[in-house]
Amino acid sequence: MQKIAKFHKVSEKQFIDDWCAETGCSVSEARMVYQKIRLPRRATVGSAGYDFFAPEAFSLVPHETIKIPTGIRAEIAEGWVLQIYPRSGLGFKYRLQMDNTVGIIDSDYFTAKNEGHIFIKMTNSNRQGKTLSIVGGEGFAQGIFLPFGITEDDDADGERTGGFGSTTK
Repeated sequence: MQKIAKFHKVSEKQFIDDWCAETGCSVSEARMVYQKIRLPRRATVGSAGYDFFAPEAFSLVPHETIKIPTGIRAEIAEGWVLQIYPRSGLGFKYRLQMDNTVGIIDSDYFTAKNEGHIFIKMTNSNRQGKTLSIVGGEGFAQGIFLPFGITEDDDADGERTGGFGSTTK
């Protein structure tokens, strides 16, 4: 097994700015949430996915969406990507889906202006009327590191500055 990445927390300031922008909470509330952030980890030796843990409890009624600032950033070796999915059981039970289908975290996102802060946006898409409830600290998403290739005539020379859509601007 190759060791190709390392998870870090974003700075307290970055998290507080992002958390308060999403939730409208106070700085002191965001600071308390920041202290509870857990780095992603695998549950078993054979697990491919690194569980991402909810910084705070949340519930989603059917068709409701949430965008979660995780407080996490990933330092990834060149030639690798981190893909983010809902945890399998939550997808199966609640049809929990990523709003962008699969979250793609590129290796150069680590140096973005927002410190590479990983946000996860999900929707409860179940058709049975089931409300999804996650307690703080519970795993709700999983990230899998995968290698990728490039074409022989690749000439990419841009530099990332931000997140969503920043590489096409």
